[in-house]
Amino acid sequence: MQPTDTRDPDYYHRVVDCQWACPAHTNVPEYIRLIAQGKYTESYMLNRQSNVFPGILGRTCDRPCEPACRRGRVEEKPVAICRLKRVAADLKGEVDHLLPTAPEEKNGKRVALIGAGPASLTVANDLLPLGYDVTIFEALPKPGGLMRTNIPSFRLPAEVLDTEIDYVLRMGAKVHYDHRIESLKALLDEGGFDAVFVGTGAPKGKELDLPGRQEASANVHIGIEWLEAVHFGHVEKIGEKVLVIGVGNTAMDCCRSSIRLGGTSVKVMARKDRRYFKASPWELEDAEEEQVEIIENHSPAEFVLKDGKLVGMRFEIVEWHEDDKGRLRSKTVGDTVIDCDDVILAIGQDNAFPWVERDIGIEFDEWGLMKVDKTTFMTDRPGVFVGGDAAWGPENIIWAVAHGQQAAISIHKYCQGKSLTDRAPNALELTSSKMGLHEWSYANSYNPKPRSKMTHVDLAARLKEFSLEVELGFDPDQTALEVRRCLNCDIQTDFSSSKCIECDACIDICPTSCLTMTPVAEESKLRLALTVPATNLDQPLFVSDALPQTKRVMVKDEDVCVHCGLCAERCPTAAWDMAKMDLKIPHAK
Repeated sequence: MQPTDTRDPDYYHRVVDCQWACPAHTNVPEYIRLIAQGKYTESYMLNRQSNVFPGILGRTCDRPCEPACRRGRVEEKPVAICRLKRVAADLKGEVDHLLPTAPEEKNGKRVALIGAGPASLTVANDLLPLGYDVTIFEALPKPGGLMRTNIPSFRLPAEVLDTEIDYVLRMGAKVHYDHRIESLKALLDEGGFDAVFVGTGAPKGKELDLPGRQEASANVHIGIEWLEAVHFGHVEKIGEKVLVIGVGNTAMDCCRSSIRLGGTSVKVMARKDRRYFKASPWELEDAEEEQVEIIENHSPAEFVLKDGKLVGMRFEIVEWHEDDKGRLRSKTVGDTVIDCDDVILAIGQDNAFPWVERDIGIEFDEWGLMKVDKTTFMTDRPGVFVGGDAAWGPENIIWAVAHGQQAAISIHKYCQGKSLTDRAPNALELTSSKMGLHEWSYANSYNPKPRSKMTHVDLAARLKEFSLEVELGFDPDQTALEVRRCLNCDIQTDFSSSKCIECDACIDICPTSCLTMTPVAEESKLRLALTVPATNLDQPLFVSDALPQTKRVMVKDEDVCVHCGLCAERCPTAAWDMAKMDLKIPHAK
């Protein structure tokens, strides 16, 4: 192996697993340290640099950072990264003077955003401070998109949503509510816009074409449409016996909403077993705590009617196995009928572009999606960009934010006549954390405390009031414990081979045996030559330059390092340093 280039920003970025896994690359360890210091406002603003909606995402994010968290390698549960984000949002001080503002003098370019969901709002957040004239067209009477209509208020209070959206809109975006775009061609030809961004989400719920579906239509509801109707007060009750088909997060919102609207027996019906559920584990836990029953391995077969009225559904009971190619196959082992008054279909969402003409230079794929460049977010028609769920199908809010940031870069470049593919790279800044002989500017002792458990409103109270937020958030004691569980993965073990005297002190003291001095070899051999073989190929090896005395190399398995700093404390020549990494992610500027 060649010596590792630790000044390549992606090397140390990859070591900070939570930040690497986050689509928006939020600086997780730093915002947690700021919370530990009681600097909630600073933590909130650091969050907002990358994810725009810390209060919203602190309640609703799908948390791709947490499965990646290094803490999960030393014990069962990762740091509660998402819930700490909410702590910063809930406890922040006045931020108005810290938020970006739009200049009075515009730059002469007009941009249209179709849809007022998280992707479009992120584009507006990044372009308005650059002097763009931004106009948003929203089909609904309020902004937020599916954040507003599909996430119930008992999970995301309206005041949190309104506050963070207002931070964006107050910069001067013009918003046309109740204004559904019926023709993209007309907007392009007549609107006078220099660029158009499509952020309409995936607004079409999937159907279930089974016998009896049409006859039972009065009591069969499409999940995302039903949640929208509940939000705007068009639906205020539901039958006592409810079946929710599907086990994604939308299904969890549907079943929990049903409990609050009169459902006394609410069942979620899953075709497969729990290993294959799409819903987040915490969403499943909250639903079951509210006495929702989740029934596995039941495949819908028929809507059962009596005298023209829906009375139940017939399900095939199935078993699943893998075939010789590793694909899942089902085997029917029986059937059953389950009584119900209403059925809610939450089996997925599709994009819908009937308003985008097929003769305006935009190519579509076989699934009816516009073909979008994954780097620039532009379609085949110059000046038309797509992001969020509208680009490649349903994802979480944080993905929409990441799409919006990249699209904003492209729109800015396009409007300035620059190459869309010539994008600034990430940049790296390393600063020593040394404050004394054996003292660092971060808490480097391992805290064995288990993950803090979220407290909830009493079950009876929460089911009485639809808008009552269920999660109470961490109290001060929980917060103090949870921030100490972070392993500070952005404090990097930075090695200078020229200072090393090969004394083995760092190897002796390393608690995870991640260091080895050995003759250089190819990677496959080097991984096996370590004190503890490095078997996780998803994590890199650090390999130093040749050491002065023996020409061996210092090798470190990044997979098991817990950033405790003991190697740097023990080293008599300061060959090891604990250096704080600040990753600079480009935005539209």
